Amino acid sequence: MLHDPNHLYIFDTTLRDGEQVPGCQLTTPEKVEIAKDLERLGVDVIEAGFPVSSPGDFQSVVELSKAVNDVIICALTRANKNDIDVAADALKYAKRPRIHTGIGSSDMHIKYKFNSTREEILERAVAAVKHAKSYVEDVEFYAEDAGRADLEFLAKMIEAVIGAGATVVNIPDTNGYCLPDQYGAKIKYLKDHVSNIDQAIISAHCHNDLGLATANSIAAIQNGARQVECTINGIGERAGNTSLEEVAMILKVHQHSFGNLSSNIDSKMFTYISRKVSDMMNMPVQPNKAIVGRNAFAHSSGIHQDGFLKHRENYEIIRPEDVGLEEADIILTARSGRHALKHHLERLGYHLDKDTLADTYQRFLVLADAKKDICDEDLLTLVK
Repeated sequence: MLHDPNHLYIFDTTLRDGEQVPGCQLTTPEKVEIAKDLERLGVDVIEAGFPVSSPGDFQSVVELSKAVNDVIICALTRANKNDIDVAADALKYAKRPRIHTGIGSSDMHIKYKFNSTREEILERAVAAVKHAKSYVEDVEFYAEDAGRADLEFLAKMIEAVIGAGATVVNIPDTNGYCLPDQYGAKIKYLKDHVSNIDQAIISAHCHNDLGLATANSIAAIQNGARQVECTINGIGERAGNTSLEEVAMILKVHQHSFGNLSSNIDSKMFTYISRKVSDMMNMPVQPNKAIVGRNAFAHSSGIHQDGFLKHRENYEIIRPEDVGLEEADIILTARSGRHALKHHLERLGYHLDKDTLADTYQRFLVLADAKKDICDEDLLTLVK
């Protein structure tokens, strides 16, 4: 599989890992609707489900395969023949099918999950990739719990599965355990010690148990990973997955640090798709969530408001328009200064002289201390 080293592949697992969150299950038509939006957003891969897990998941993979045209449709399996057979059947209508198979790579998983040995796990991994390869050209292998795996054994496993035909190798920090420098070093070790690594794309799949999913994914990119597995709003099991919108905007804001690396993501769709996924999955977005939170572009501190109104770049590194918002919010509170009050009054058509503004500001502070939210109607009472 030829790949462009300057292209970052965005693998979206909102409809698989994200949908595993209790209470977030979607119907097949809802999944199809989101998948079409993800295709418009510019993701490269959509993980459509885990076909063997339920008839509903199987059907979702079938219908998503029919509904999208340019995106790779990926189906998850465990490293066994039946899972892979079922996934291949579910993918029969996909224009660009991928089977995502794998097995545990850490000694903890090998011993306590599989009650097995490193040698036997290696054999199962290779056999699974070969079987998947008999159905599709594009096979991704996940080395579960790679974050806690022995490096030498992990390198041996990755080399073996690439030899068996894997086109993408996923190095998951399944438990969100790694620090960014550790995870980055793990990716670099594989780049340096796996002899056939140039024949596959390295993928980062990070969980957010310690709040480090995005940071770990960026560390992986800096060390040679060229696919990131992520979800809209960072939803996912437990504390969630890497947030797609965060990775895309980090790449955009720090373009100079990543050379020619780019993705196909249209960031202007973020606000729309974030709200849609939140509504359909009944999963609120925390107000202070980076990029798509309600307060991400809201300024309420007087010092910040004054600096922002003088020159936007004083307090904004991302333009709201770049993520599909019309403009930043200047929130009026008791912490706001005269500049913010003047801004809102002028927006409403009132241009006050200096003394009148000073008097109005004092009355505004009394009102703001008494009320949590100041709206346009409140401002009008101050000037009438």
